[in-house]
Amino acid sequence: MTSIVRIVRMRFSEDTINEFEAVFAKYADKISSQPGCSSVELVKDANDPFVRTTISRWDDEASLNNYRKSQLFGEVWPVTKKLFSSAPEAVSYISQLK
Repeated sequence: MTSIVRIVRMRFSEDTINEFEAVFAKYADKISSQPGCSSVELVKDANDPFVRTTISRWDDEASLNNYRKSQLFGEVWPVTKKLFSSAPEAVSYISQLK
């Protein structure tokens, strides 16, 4: 079974990191409840205290794209985007777990 793993690496400032973590905590359950999403996780960089990465797993690319077009994404992304101290890096991978 294949799935899409979406990884988004984000850098924040000392002034915005706590606000981002609060936004993530508020929306994580709603994101993971989206059709086709099996999980979403927030991890901290081991060496940089202002870098966070989200790792989400989707049934397929269509599910990820549907989320990105959703009302929920329209709420989450603008709030998150204004907190970045530099442009985020986003990549998608195909997982082939059996």
